[in-house]
Amino acid sequence: MEIPRGSLQQQTFFEQVGGEETFRRLVRVFYEGVADDPLLRPMYPEEDLGPAEERLALFLMQYWGGPRTYSDERGHPRLRMRHAPFTVDQAAHDAWLLHMRAAVDSLELAPELEQQLWNYMVYAARSMINAPG
Repeated sequence: MEIPRGSLQQQTFFEQVGGEETFRRLVRVFYEGVADDPLLRPMYPEEDLGPAEERLALFLMQYWGGPRTYSDERGHPRLRMRHAPFTVDQAAHDAWLLHMRAAVDSLELAPELEQQLWNYMVYAARSMINAPG
């Protein structure tokens, strides 16, 4: 039996990279770096980074085509508004990307998937800057 052209559904990026497990690993490695970062750690007022880790994991999973749990629990992401209370300058941007680079590399994704993910992280980090310096 032949499958008609165009009838196979395209996999989402979320599915292509391995789903929830991949995003949870990405965020876990990222926050391992943040935990010891003197510039970034103070931006997380909670004693435990677990809640921040959970929020980022849910956001990224939803963004890349996974479950909509983030919006169901927290509403629209409104990332700039949620980060507005914190001073995000070039140094914070660079520190964030340093830890995210290590996290992305730890996934060992296919080059084209890795590049797509990294391009988004660079864009997201740039868009969060809200202070000179």
